[in-house]
Amino acid sequence: MHVGSDTAAPRSILASDGGNVSSFHLGLHCNFAAGQHLCYDAGVSSSVRKAVFPVAGLGTRFLPATKAQPKEMLPLVDKPIIQYGVEEAVAAGIANIILVTGRGKNAIEDHFDVSVELETFLEARGKREQLAQIRKISNMINFAYVRQGEPLGLGHAVLVARELVGQEPFAVILGDDVIDADPPAIKQLMAVFEQVGGPVLAVERVPRDEISSYGVIALDPGAQLGEGVHRVRDLVEKPSKGEAPSDLAIIGRYILTPDIFPALAATKSDRTGEIQLTNGLRELLKTRPIFACEIKGVRHDTGNKLGFLKAVVYFALKRPDLADQFSAYLMSLGVSIPAGKR
Repeated sequence: MHVGSDTAAPRSILASDGGNVSSFHLGLHCNFAAGQHLCYDAGVSSSVRKAVFPVAGLGTRFLPATKAQPKEMLPLVDKPIIQYGVEEAVAAGIANIILVTGRGKNAIEDHFDVSVELETFLEARGKREQLAQIRKISNMINFAYVRQGEPLGLGHAVLVARELVGQEPFAVILGDDVIDADPPAIKQLMAVFEQVGGPVLAVERVPRDEISSYGVIALDPGAQLGEGVHRVRDLVEKPSKGEAPSDLAIIGRYILTPDIFPALAATKSDRTGEIQLTNGLRELLKTRPIFACEIKGVRHDTGNKLGFLKAVVYFALKRPDLADQFSAYLMSLGVSIPAGKR
């Protein structure tokens, strides 16, 4: 499947970078930072049409379950983790998905592909509801795939998608973070992007005891951008509790502009040999403003076992066909279920 491209005659912007001038085909947004003028011209591709899903990780936290299957295919009730993120992108109006994959990830590609044998079987057995679900998956959206080669960090995964993204704003969705929100989490970021015209990071307030597991932002106290929207003054990758500049942790949703790619290319690997997206964003912050949006919704980090189990219970209790019996089972174990969740 191919990722769509612009058909309209492109208009250009000029962005100064150390005396060099680059032309990008984007929509009208202007920002002024560090003496540089960044202006996105009107009416071409200011909308976010593509989402990058980095899925090349090895999933070692879930061994041995992930020895022969991708962690992204572990089910939350009856849908794999990654499908929740793809459905979020679809609900936000994104038309193209770019999966950054690695070895052993073929099951993800197969999941979103047409399965003629399965469809024929279900049709012959009269299983129309299941057939409709299977066809919905393969007809959901356009997919493109690119191999990362080695899992060298989130920043490297985004950089690998450079040619498929092109010169337009794009989303990054980390499938581990499953977010139940209305409007969808990535749609909330898109709305802020339209307002501020620059990269937007999803953030969430996290207890100080857990802050060292996240990238953390420092706020510009002088920026008044509306409730839950902040201008970023600095970013720190996994600070200690005492060194964290705030309790606002970066979570797995981003709207980025194509100038992130040269910033990532200029970012040095950390002590583990990985290129971190947070460090790339810090490089980008030298040349343009970056913003953050506190997401309204319920997030589950399915990248660890406890978060995964919480997500299974949460989504099972939201299912009309399962909620009553599952609630009864949990209560038989002595688990208290709030009245609104039964």
